[in-house]
Amino acid sequence: MKATPEQINELIRRRRSIFPKMYNGKPIPKEIIEEVLENANWAPTHRLTEPWRFKIFRGSSLKNLAEYSANYYKEHTPPEKYQETKYQKTLKKPTQSDCVIALCMKRDEKERIPEWEEVASLACAVQNMWLTCTAYGVGCYWSSPKSALEGRDIFNLKTGEKCYGLFYMGYHDLGDIPAKRSPIENKVEWMEE
Repeated sequence: MKATPEQINELIRRRRSIFPKMYNGKPIPKEIIEEVLENANWAPTHRLTEPWRFKIFRGSSLKNLAEYSANYYKEHTPPEKYQETKYQKTLKKPTQSDCVIALCMKRDEKERIPEWEEVASLACAVQNMWLTCTAYGVGCYWSSPKSALEGRDIFNLKTGEKCYGLFYMGYHDLGDIPAKRSPIENKVEWMEE
């Protein structure tokens, strides 16, 4: 099936951040998660480095991620800034999701391209994931807490790999959510002369 420009435009403009507290607990079929990841794999990649790497948390591993994240917050927050409500929220967030994917990048060993280009490829992969979730009616959201950025052990990162955040996924009952963007004309300068 060939998608029309109108269908692509609608899908892109319907994409939203849907947060874990809004998820309804309905399980996402594994086949849909696999499709989300397959579409991520088709992101643009300079010199075909394909730098994206994904670590999938489901089932009981969500509790492990939640405990790691909450304990990281507790251990790395000065006592005068610590908030028990934030600790509890951090402890709950992964378990409100059906799936959490650690968004990682493996640097090209030969460093043939600048690192920012590989980060950009990862971001393109995440956009593909987001659009696929939108098409399937799955809510999702990319978060980059310090616990994820420094989570070498929990994500089993190998040499040259970094984590750039967590991608939370879950079904929701929100329907279409309005969004607002300022006019594109405010952000474009035509260089025709």
